[in-house]
Amino acid sequence: MRGPLAPADAPISRTRAERFDDLVRDEARRLEQRWSRELTGVEFAVEEVPPVESWADPAEPVPLGRLLPAEDGRPARIVVYRRPVEARGGDDERDRARLVRDVVVEEVADLLGLAPESVDPTYDSRDD
Repeated sequence: MRGPLAPADAPISRTRAERFDDLVRDEARRLEQRWSRELTGVEFAVEEVPPVESWADPAEPVPLGRLLPAEDGRPARIVVYRRPVEARGGDDERDRARLVRDVVVEEVADLLGLAPESVDPTYDSRDD
């Protein structure tokens, strides 16, 4: 008999990409609770990798996230790049979750023009 080893709604049956999406969604919701008015209409998204920019300096680190400001009737959008975050975050789920939190906080801080520590007191500004 062939079939799934776990029910579809069990955490073990979720892909790594789906679990990563959940991390970003959870952080966005957490910050939206505190900054609901300021984050109204802001979209949060996950993309696999950042776009390759022809002007990019090869010595610059690969971005982990990006803020796309609102323009031409489109809302502001915060994007977290899954593969660079996973590569930098390692295999430990807690380390990866902390890195996702920090990336989302940094992008929200950039959007609001505030320091990341003001947006979220749990922000970890230590460089790894």
